[in-house]
Amino acid sequence: MSGQEHDTKKREAGRRLTAFMMAGVAAGMLGLAFAAVPLYRMFCQATSYTGEPRRAAKAPDQVLDRVIRVRFDANVDSSLPWSFTPDQNYIDVKIGETALAFFKATNNTATPITGQAVFNVSPEISGRYFTKIECFCFKQQTLAAHATVEMPVTFFVDPKIVDDEDTNTIDEITLSYTFYRADNGSGVAASPGSSSGS
Repeated sequence: MSGQEHDTKKREAGRRLTAFMMAGVAAGMLGLAFAAVPLYRMFCQATSYTGEPRRAAKAPDQVLDRVIRVRFDANVDSSLPWSFTPDQNYIDVKIGETALAFFKATNNTATPITGQAVFNVSPEISGRYFTKIECFCFKQQTLAAHATVEMPVTFFVDPKIVDDEDTNTIDEITLSYTFYRADNGSGVAASPGSSSGS
């Protein structure tokens, strides 16, 4: 074998190794992208970082006369071809009172797609008192082709918010959701007009 042929084979082997390594990096990045949403949610739930609302089985017995306004914000990541909006821009609720709000999601494609909602509240400090009982965000949602679903969230604002000097003047909280694509082959597609909340 001539020196030139040897050099050519070395270059081809080097190219194959580089292509293999790049494919590995791409596969790793794809895996991290799919893991990002659940990992972020677990981190927020453990730390209450970014105003992560708490979760409870039921509302407290105490309901105050004081009213707080809860605004709703809905967003969709660019990778998810859905429309997602709140049915109402805001509601006024008494502190400690159970409230129910609805969001509407539409799959704008001809194939079923699964999404996962990540949520927070602002101001961030109010996250320790904004508590959810039921929410579509507790699990992944699969929408059938061109399906539209109403998704409920049941929540309350803990009366302890008025005993905290850092939060006792808050009179408005914004509950914000962002839906991300989370296709993983699981879940049953929701039929149009049905509720898919947990």
